[in-house]
Amino acid sequence: MADIYGNQQINRKMDSGLNKEGSRLEEAMKELEIWKAKVEKADDVKARLILEKLEQDEAKSQAQQEMFACVTKQEESQKEYTKSMNALQEKILKLGKRKQDLLDQLRRYQDELEAKRAESTKLKQKFKFVPPPVQIYVQIPDTEVKFIAENKGETGDDCQPIRGVFAIHQRPTVLLQGGQALITFEEEKVASQILKIAKCSVPCDNISVDVKPKRIKLDPAVKFEVHLDVSRKALKVSSIPSSMPEERMKDQLVISFCRPSRGGGEVESVEYDQNTGTGQITFLHPGVAESLALIGRYRVDVDSEVNVGPIYKYQLCKFQTYCGSPKRTILLDDIEDVEDEEDLQDHLEIHFQKPSNYGGEIESIKYISSEKALQAFLCEDTME
Repeated sequence: MADIYGNQQINRKMDSGLNKEGSRLEEAMKELEIWKAKVEKADDVKARLILEKLEQDEAKSQAQQEMFACVTKQEESQKEYTKSMNALQEKILKLGKRKQDLLDQLRRYQDELEAKRAESTKLKQKFKFVPPPVQIYVQIPDTEVKFIAENKGETGDDCQPIRGVFAIHQRPTVLLQGGQALITFEEEKVASQILKIAKCSVPCDNISVDVKPKRIKLDPAVKFEVHLDVSRKALKVSSIPSSMPEERMKDQLVISFCRPSRGGGEVESVEYDQNTGTGQITFLHPGVAESLALIGRYRVDVDSEVNVGPIYKYQLCKFQTYCGSPKRTILLDDIEDVEDEEDLQDHLEIHFQKPSNYGGEIESIKYISSEKALQAFLCEDTME
């Protein structure tokens, strides 16, 4: 009985142990299933992560390529920018230099303009131009002028105007002050030698006089020509009375200037301005206007006389300004009045004629004492 009871106890313990083992095994199986699910889930996550990593690597590679392309493009752009900046700076330097050159040129032109204005101001003191008509005020010496008619046999055209060309040449002048002298040598080299001497001592009777040779600076002078054309057929009429309408006055002028008994001739055309009382008569043949212009007055059929005169055109041509220095004439300055004017002039002439004093043959000399002034005119052959 005891053995049977012991076996039963052992069996119960074994059953209990088996039951416990079965529960543990079941729990282990459940836990294994759970871990299998977790492993499968982890494998899915791992596969997804690997796939995402591959995608990210591919995107990274593409981004790196794009970055390298951008860097290359940036480097190229930087090179182009540097090249453009260098070219622009070079262009700016050239433009700056060009600007400076233009400013220098502008300053030179302004200086030249000021010099021309100063020269023009001096010339305006001697000449006055009022266009039209041109009026020139200048001292011109009296000169006999002989007008010779055009040779008709050579030209063969009587209708051509009478043409005249008048050349005006202003002679250079020097204002000789008191205590100064002008000497003109026959040779240029003598004047050049004297000008190299700073001071010359001229012996007089009981004293020596120191004089200073100087080069003469002349004021600008002018040359120009006046071209004059006088009509052979047209006549200017003025002081026409306004006693009738314009058309009737034209008819009266035609009738009046057609009368050969009064010196008239066949009229080609008539112009008349009632407001100014002036007109122009054009004859058919030349010569009539010339003879009537010499008379100056003409009686018309309105119980009145009118003024008549030539019609001419004039033009100022070849206007030139020039200045220079005499080649054979020098100025002696700071001369003291130790003797009479004529005696001192003789001493100056004797001194500067001697080759030992670097002088030579003298063409002309003029000295004036103090408190006097003289305007000297130079010939063209003494100018440079």
